[in-house]
Amino acid sequence: MDEQYISMKSWAQDERPREKLLQQGVASLSLSELFAILFRSGVDGESALSLARRVLADYQNDLNILAQCEVRELMNNYKGIGIAKASAIIAAMEIGRRRKPKDADAYTLIRFSRDAYDYIRRFMEDLSHEEFWVIYLTQSNRVKGCECLSSGGMDGTVVDVRVLFRNALHRKAAYILIAHNHPGGTLRPSSYDEMITKKIFESGDLLNIKLYDHIIVGQGAYFSFADEGMLNYWRKAGR
Repeated sequence: MDEQYISMKSWAQDERPREKLLQQGVASLSLSELFAILFRSGVDGESALSLARRVLADYQNDLNILAQCEVRELMNNYKGIGIAKASAIIAAMEIGRRRKPKDADAYTLIRFSRDAYDYIRRFMEDLSHEEFWVIYLTQSNRVKGCECLSSGGMDGTVVDVRVLFRNALHRKAAYILIAHNHPGGTLRPSSYDEMITKKIFESGDLLNIKLYDHIIVGQGAYFSFADEGMLNYWRKAGR
């Protein structure tokens, strides 16, 4: 009989993903076994492990591709995957996206736009909507922390400059670096992007918190306001 029609409850105990995790540790599990644990149960005669293998195969066993899915897409594409299973996948992808090594920020130095892009891309590169993030830096350009300030639709997100600088002052940041993504693919800044960047630059100047750069994140590429000479507001004003 094909494996997919055999319930995991009838498998040998050391072959069941949850029991295998307990006995051998999480590192012993394959990607499909990890997803089977998320699913908890199979559907319509198909085991959770078989379902996990099928879903992963459809996304080329690439978590970066799977991370771009939304709950409704999974529910519509797979009979038997309801909101619970689909939400479990999306939540797991988001947890993985937000994870960072312990104390990594304290050792991260950002000097160039590429450093900023490499640091921030993991938080937003796979998103299907726009998010606006801020990175707080010390006087020596080391990361003090970062956070998402706003999340919007496909075409944009609104930023509250007051909240940004309230948080920057609370963290005693010497510099800030802002970033947002463009899900549509284009890296060129919009008129709003340019306006909000100038507003944040000027507000930071008053508070003695320098805007270090504004990074627009795309798929495998980025745009830097600093690299393009778009933060020279003092010079443009003739000062």
